[in-house]
Amino acid sequence: MTQFRKENHYVPKLYLKQWAKDGKISTYRLLVPSASYPLWIDQRLKGIAYQSHLYTSVTGRGASDEIEKWLGSEFESPAQEAISLAINDQRMSPEHWNRLTRFAVAQDLRTPARLKEFLARQRGTLETFLNETLESSIGNLERAVKSGSLPPRTQPNSSEAFPVKINVEKLPDGGGRVQAKAVVGRELWLWNIKHLLTNTIGRLPRQRWTILRAPEGICWPTSDNPLIRLNYQDASNYDFGGGWGMKNVDILLPLSPKHILHSCIGRRSWGRGTVMDVEMAKLIRRIIIEHADRYIFSSDPDDIHLVRPRIVCAETHRQEQEAWQRWHDEQCLAEIELQNNL
Repeated sequence: MTQFRKENHYVPKLYLKQWAKDGKISTYRLLVPSASYPLWIDQRLKGIAYQSHLYTSVTGRGASDEIEKWLGSEFESPAQEAISLAINDQRMSPEHWNRLTRFAVAQDLRTPARLKEFLARQRGTLETFLNETLESSIGNLERAVKSGSLPPRTQPNSSEAFPVKINVEKLPDGGGRVQAKAVVGRELWLWNIKHLLTNTIGRLPRQRWTILRAPEGICWPTSDNPLIRLNYQDASNYDFGGGWGMKNVDILLPLSPKHILHSCIGRRSWGRGTVMDVEMAKLIRRIIIEHADRYIFSSDPDDIHLVRPRIVCAETHRQEQEAWQRWHDEQCLAEIELQNNL
């Protein structure tokens, strides 16, 4: 039996090793408890960019690390050769580009930064979505009953089913009340990741990818939130709200201190191997630094602490650490309570 993986690396070690030396990577923390905390610390690859039970799912048989292993076998391992070829300026086949693209999409979805973004969005929209879906489904069913054309019953696939619990309560007057409940939490996020990476990924617009190079004297860092979807107007007017299907959005993923994966949706990118001019390369470096969530990794720290000053706050640091310590137990309890209350 394989060992259960509870320490989930949301930025894979096979990716981060491009910035490492002797198995260690220079790490700049963006939230620290004290000003005396060193600006840069050399971390072992296995000891950074992970979170306990980030991808653990709870099934009827107990805790499962299925998602962690699936991400490794379907997206990380297949991309390893493609990354090596890209950063060594070697020829890549269409299959290598496909694997690199799949790795990039998966990396976009799996970080704590995306988790926080997803949960905030769902807290504002999920209740409305469930109500509208229930009303629409019940209306369709009522019309089908009246017309005598009931839709055929299908056997649900539990591995793909939306994580919602439906309860039907019979009322004294012969009618009924339907209730839908879902937890805005880990199970919903993991379902979303798997849904996007098995269904939606195949419908993304076809686009041309390229590998760009940094000029002499410029080294690109990376971060714990490395995939960037950039809405770019000019050097002082851009944001990170771009989407995979939106025209003129630049997709950027650093692959090494000297290489970056790039595509622009709806437009041709530069030719592979293009060396960026110094000003554009500096701008890309700044964008990478600004897009980080809690960690920046670099083979050349230089002025990163000036571009992105860290937050020094013992209370914020303590609250965040305690929230992650409670993460697994709180998510398990919420999922169990949902099962038991319906």
